[in-house]
Amino acid sequence: MVGNDKTIHGEKYGCVDFFKQPAFDHPSMKNHTYHYKMRPISHSEEKRKRETNNTGFGYLWENGVGCPIGTVPIRRITKDDILGLNSLEDIYTPRSSYNTSTVGTSDPYYDQHHFAVGRTPNKGMVFNGATMELCITAPKVKPSQFSSARLHIQMGDDFIQMGITVNPLLYKDDQPRLFVYTKAGGQQCYNHQCDVGMISVRQDYPMGLSMLPASERGAKTSYFSSFGLIKDKANGNWWFEFGTDAEEIGFWPSNLFRQSSGNYVEWGGEVFTASLPGPQMGYGIFPFQQVRYDAYVKRVAILDNNYNFDTKVDYMESFSDDNRGYQVIDFVKSEFQDAGHIIFYGGPGLDH
Repeated sequence: MVGNDKTIHGEKYGCVDFFKQPAFDHPSMKNHTYHYKMRPISHSEEKRKRETNNTGFGYLWENGVGCPIGTVPIRRITKDDILGLNSLEDIYTPRSSYNTSTVGTSDPYYDQHHFAVGRTPNKGMVFNGATMELCITAPKVKPSQFSSARLHIQMGDDFIQMGITVNPLLYKDDQPRLFVYTKAGGQQCYNHQCDVGMISVRQDYPMGLSMLPASERGAKTSYFSSFGLIKDKANGNWWFEFGTDAEEIGFWPSNLFRQSSGNYVEWGGEVFTASLPGPQMGYGIFPFQQVRYDAYVKRVAILDNNYNFDTKVDYMESFSDDNRGYQVIDFVKSEFQDAGHIIFYGGPGLDH
């Protein structure tokens, strides 16, 4: 630990030497050649739009810089925090909607996890990445619940998620916060919390970042953030890209995953509840197909088998496992300017 820094929200992060991140404890990392200046070697031919005023994320920090070069910010987690998460074991962990149905499931906790998502169908397709612009909302959640809006790429039994979550057990508050979640080789964790977690390459970008201000339903302007999960064609590493500039935040080495590409992708809401009533999703209302009044995921795109971006994704299906609490509308041909393929989702929760 090199030192500590505070974000503009007053949150403390430890500045950890790049090579002392938990991911470097993984057995496959004994002879690695990774370093903090790493970036993807190859990009797709059609890059996402980038702005020219690339100024980094120093504005997120009280010192205007973040951690020293060669270190990365990792949120301080106590033993009690870890014990609290572990106490719920597999019940509380994020997951895919694909093993869930409206009539039954192999998941013993299916009645506690609910989804309202747009997703690619089960047709043997191959995906090398996906992107989205995600409306920031602050759904109401109780201490033993979470409500997330996320991008999920499934790679066989493994997956990566990224997006925004209200998760009191993880973050000790009710703010919408940025997260990534990894399941690989039988292990799983949020952010940097285990040796299959993401390897950060930036000294100025804190995982668990507060995403306030959240959008207000009916306001003329909504707040949103851009997310991308892109596989490097040169070596198979998966990269987390964030913001309008698609800045590379961190990566997952290819050898963590038993499958090299994704076979399913989904975008939208996921909630967990240990007891009823369930948490809100999005704005806590069912969608009406209106950008001002609905939680949404817009500019949905996938990186296909040939590393070309498909911004239409016109073969997607919408899925909600229980329309009494959560609903979704997949809108391929949107009349909303610059929204591209847009997914509206949300709901008040079950037993309301």
